[in-house]
Amino acid sequence: MAAEGGHGARTSSEYISHHLQNLQVCRTESGEWVWNQCAGNPMAINVDSMFWSLLLGLIFVILFHGAARKISVARPSKFQAFVEIIVEFVDSSVKDTFHGTSRLIAPLALTIFVWVFLMNFMDLVPVDWIPLAAEQAGIPYMKVVPTTDVNITFGMSIAVFVLIIFYTIMNKGVMGFIGELTLHPIAPPTRGLGLLAAPFVIAFNFILESVALLAKPVSLSLRLFGNLFAGELIFILIALLGIYQLPLHFGWAVFHLLIVTLQAFIFMMLTIVYLSLASETH
Repeated sequence: MAAEGGHGARTSSEYISHHLQNLQVCRTESGEWVWNQCAGNPMAINVDSMFWSLLLGLIFVILFHGAARKISVARPSKFQAFVEIIVEFVDSSVKDTFHGTSRLIAPLALTIFVWVFLMNFMDLVPVDWIPLAAEQAGIPYMKVVPTTDVNITFGMSIAVFVLIIFYTIMNKGVMGFIGELTLHPIAPPTRGLGLLAAPFVIAFNFILESVALLAKPVSLSLRLFGNLFAGELIFILIALLGIYQLPLHFGWAVFHLLIVTLQAFIFMMLTIVYLSLASETH
């Protein structure tokens, strides 16, 4: 079956594979840098994901910096009012959820929410527009939704994971961090014959709490990646219908707008919750 969504006479499977392929560069064993010959190479760089994530992050900084510079109390612009709504929404979410004291959390939450939303929002751009323009310019592959790349979502979740470790040690100390991994949820015996079982209880706690700790960045990244990858795949499948795709495309786009916003909100809220737990002392 030939794909009707564009790109010549590709079959449906070729059309789907093309849209799911990243623009990659990697280094071979001989030391030579090659493009799009990186299958199985864990050190391959997804250039398109890096480009669009950095570009969207730059757009976020420029837009919000511009709104802050032109702020007016007497005659606020519509864009200023829109930015203020977002800032107040994020600020109230942080105040309701984060119970520690840190000047980093609110700016971090705002950055995560807007940046992830912008990356997710690229999924609403018709799937053929940018890849087709890139092909005309000689670029064979172009994925424009960074959050459909598990490397991007894992990169963000690892940054959150590092902050969790940092805040835990900063607020509870190294021994407090070790104690959380070894003395909970089962308190080891401290007297009598039960002392013989204490090492086993501590080992069990360590395994249990380590899994729970490592599950935070894994679930954070895979949740965002899975939802956006599935949404992108549905858009690609709809595009195979050609001109008949318009009603389905519009309906799915309206529904997907909710997913785009919700996933950005969930990533932000889970980050705040994890950092709040890391800042609390018992």
